[in-house]
Amino acid sequence: MARKKQEPEKKKINTDGIMGLQGSTTEQAISETLEYNYMPYAMSVIVSRAIPEIDGFKPSHRKLLYTMYKMGLLTGGRTKSANIVGQTMRLNPHGDAAIYETMVRLAKGNETLLHPFVDSKGNFGKVYSRDMAYAASRYTEAKLDPICAEIFRDIDSDTVDMVDNYDATMKEPSLLPTTFPNVLVSANQGIAVGMASNICSFNLREVCDTTIALMKNPDHDILETLPGPDFSTGAELLFDEAATREIYSTGRGSFKLRAKWRYVKEGNLIEITEIPYTTATEVIMDKVAELIKVGKIREITDMRDETDLGGLKLTIDLKRGVEPEKLMQKLFRMTPLQDSFPCNFNILIAGMPRVMGVGEILEEWVAWRMDCVKRRIFFQIQKKEDRLHLLKGLERILLDIDKAIAIIRETELENEVVPNLMIGFGIDEIQANFVAEIKLRNINKEYILKQTKAISQLEQEIAELRDTLNSSRKLKGVIIKELQEVSAKYGQPRKTEIIYNVQETAPQEEEEAVPDYPVTVFVSREGYLKKITQQSLRMSGEQKFKEGDSLDFSRETTNRAEFLVFTDKFQCYKSRLSDFDDGKASQLGDYLPQKLGFEPGENLSAVVFCGDYKGFVLFFFENGKAAKVPLSAYETKTNRKKLTGAYSDKSPLVRVLALESDEQVALYTTDGRAAIISTAQLLPKTTRSTLGVAVVSLKKKALLRDAVLLDSSGIVNQSRYRAKTIPSAGMPLKPEDSPDKQQTFDI
Repeated sequence: MARKKQEPEKKKINTDGIMGLQGSTTEQAISETLEYNYMPYAMSVIVSRAIPEIDGFKPSHRKLLYTMYKMGLLTGGRTKSANIVGQTMRLNPHGDAAIYETMVRLAKGNETLLHPFVDSKGNFGKVYSRDMAYAASRYTEAKLDPICAEIFRDIDSDTVDMVDNYDATMKEPSLLPTTFPNVLVSANQGIAVGMASNICSFNLREVCDTTIALMKNPDHDILETLPGPDFSTGAELLFDEAATREIYSTGRGSFKLRAKWRYVKEGNLIEITEIPYTTATEVIMDKVAELIKVGKIREITDMRDETDLGGLKLTIDLKRGVEPEKLMQKLFRMTPLQDSFPCNFNILIAGMPRVMGVGEILEEWVAWRMDCVKRRIFFQIQKKEDRLHLLKGLERILLDIDKAIAIIRETELENEVVPNLMIGFGIDEIQANFVAEIKLRNINKEYILKQTKAISQLEQEIAELRDTLNSSRKLKGVIIKELQEVSAKYGQPRKTEIIYNVQETAPQEEEEAVPDYPVTVFVSREGYLKKITQQSLRMSGEQKFKEGDSLDFSRETTNRAEFLVFTDKFQCYKSRLSDFDDGKASQLGDYLPQKLGFEPGENLSAVVFCGDYKGFVLFFFENGKAAKVPLSAYETKTNRKKLTGAYSDKSPLVRVLALESDEQVALYTTDGRAAIISTAQLLPKTTRSTLGVAVVSLKKKALLRDAVLLDSSGIVNQSRYRAKTIPSAGMPLKPEDSPDKQQTFDI
């Protein structure tokens, strides 16, 4: 019987009270809802909101700056920000709050951009502060920064397309004709639907030099002229050539940034004056306070924010004898004072999002800029040709000025003047109109000769412009000249210092601050852990446990020892004994599920001490399988506290054994059988979640019940149960070999 084709899931849409329909519903497939309702929204966010285009602007930036340009704020004085926001709403349909936030980010006072586009007055907040709020738009003032002359140059010369605004009452530019690669100079971040963009800022002078070098030589090594990004917050860039080349090539990767600091000997304090672009002062202080609270940083007595009009400054008071260099290296490892800037150079090219490297971005920008220059030159040619056409008509009149006057004087009807001039001198309507509009006082030989002298000059200029228009080399020359002018006029020294040959402190140095001394660890069956020093152990009496609980195992080790805690949810928690306080025999100890943050319903299965991560862990499962995983599989380079997928989730876990070398293990099944195997018969698997191999052959409804080391099993007749091969069916367990046998005492 053929299976009936599954219908797509339908979504009911209630239309009660809509357009007079009472209680009616329509059905629409979810796939159709996504296609017709969600996909247009997603595309709108990608194309018209979140992703910057080749000019380096998002639509919200472009609309705001163009409004300010049309308000005359490029050359005029400042005006209230509220006025600018109100005017921008004619182009931007979003609310005033969203428009003002955009303006704040572009403002000089906020310090987000290396080259701000808005010259601001008033409180615009700071990019390096999370809590410093900017003032309301009615209190602040703004105008366009002088560098905006470069983004609006020749905008009235048909260099870019002008499109209708949202209600078709005005025209706005689809792009701004920036004379430099602003897409790389201005930092930009955007989150769309299913994709994002994160572009770091580069130094204007270096970007211009790189663009020029690539135009002259496509094989130019970008790293020679563009050593790395430059951020408005300064700080230090830890140079990594391989990572930088990867970003320049693919547009993806990350740069490492580090705060700038200085030690003030007089007050025994550290002053942090520049922080990474990706963080904020409050985030840093919160993290340091947290580390002090948990005891991971003990060298600091106080930390405060002393930022003022002079700029950012975080001050750290040190305890006596603390080495500032070592402390800062520790803070770099443990706080956002050292952070990474993730790069995702996703840019809209002709309406399509593309992730590109720096070379590809500059190549696209040059191609786009050449189109802008061509349009400008073509516009100039058109204007000059129109002027030349008029002057050639005027030149015809010079042949017989009296005839022109006579035609005008003798024409009875006004609307016949132009046709009569056209007939009399063989000129077209445009030329005739121009002649007819000349003032009576200018109809003389001197005026006409003066005007017509420009004909040869115009013809020469038009020829030169056409020559440039048809020459790729000359077009590139125009762009190069403009780039050189922008670089000379607006270029600034780097703010972010590049640190080469960085030697970061090894993570082991962090452990040196943790004291190391011998301890004895006691772990109970219910998961309580006690760490007791040797001195305290000598003075203590019997170990105390919770009622119904007892000792599972004890171990002599050191305070820096790491251990693993496996749970029944296939997870592993890593911890160190140094994270636990020294205890006493009279205390219950720390409850591991609570201390390590177990998930609800998660229970402890085993505690394993790692040592130097030599040896292996054996996992025995109810389905009769065993997995042998090297301890090194749980050694992580980062300080991860939780590992998911710590072992196979295909069958419930019965027992976990950690061994340094191969030993013999006794296996017990629920149907009263036992087998002895050697762990050497199991091959180690590097994958933590390996299914393992069958070690016992189980009968129907039987399960593996337990696995213990042979030495502690109590089996007397060992040869009876020893398996030569695996899986083993085992042998029925005799009473004298049973682990459940009881001792009897004579009273």
